[in-house]
Amino acid sequence: MTVHPTAIVEDGASIDESASIGAYCFIGSKVALGPGVVLHPHVSIAGRTEIGEGTVVHSFASLGGPPQHLGYRGEDTRLVIGRNNVIREHVTMNIGAAAGEGVTRVGDDGFYMTACHVGHDCVVGDHVIMANCATLGGHVVVGDYAFLGGLCAIHQHGRIGAHAFIGGGAAVVTDVIPYGSAFGNHAALAGLNVIGMKRRGMPRKTIHDLRAAYKLIFFGEATFQERLAEAETRYGAMPEARQILDFAKARAHRPLMTPR
Repeated sequence: MTVHPTAIVEDGASIDESASIGAYCFIGSKVALGPGVVLHPHVSIAGRTEIGEGTVVHSFASLGGPPQHLGYRGEDTRLVIGRNNVIREHVTMNIGAAAGEGVTRVGDDGFYMTACHVGHDCVVGDHVIMANCATLGGHVVVGDYAFLGGLCAIHQHGRIGAHAFIGGGAAVVTDVIPYGSAFGNHAALAGLNVIGMKRRGMPRKTIHDLRAAYKLIFFGEATFQERLAEAETRYGAMPEARQILDFAKARAHRPLMTPR
């Protein structure tokens, strides 16, 4: 392994021999760094934090700090970061809180731009992009391939569905369906993330059918539950529509974001 002589690595840390640790980094005693992890200068990693293979962490990121939770009393909770992520300058990701699941999870192949924050007990999927200063409160769940615009803020316990797009500066206090596109303060649904679907090669017919399902769910004349049931009858066999339907029915105590 390559460890700069000015770096501090506490006894007990588990560092793969192929990892690289830059100048003035701090690595706590409970940290585990996987193969090929690269830490640029001035990175701080504390707590019981695991970082997967190939992840690159840029200067002044702070990972594994205690949860920003008034009930935290020093419990031995965790932060688990997956493989091949890019974590840019000043990003913060906290360990879990004992009052929650006790672990914060970040998936693989993500891109976390400058000054993003992932709060305690969040579960972030794979291929997620968080632009500059995007913020997740505690217990937020973010699905695969979601894009969170700069300066947006996701309320604690919120859910962002897979492939969703959150506009810059959006204040999100309700759950955003998979493939949804949300803008504003407070944010509201503005349709589906069609650009994202096209970029990932989704067939034209699938996009057309998914938009029809979206219109039926959110713009029909019956009650919401009746519209949901009708959409399930018409589109329940379609995997992408199934994601939206299952998302809407899960955790029914949470408010679902709707169009204005």
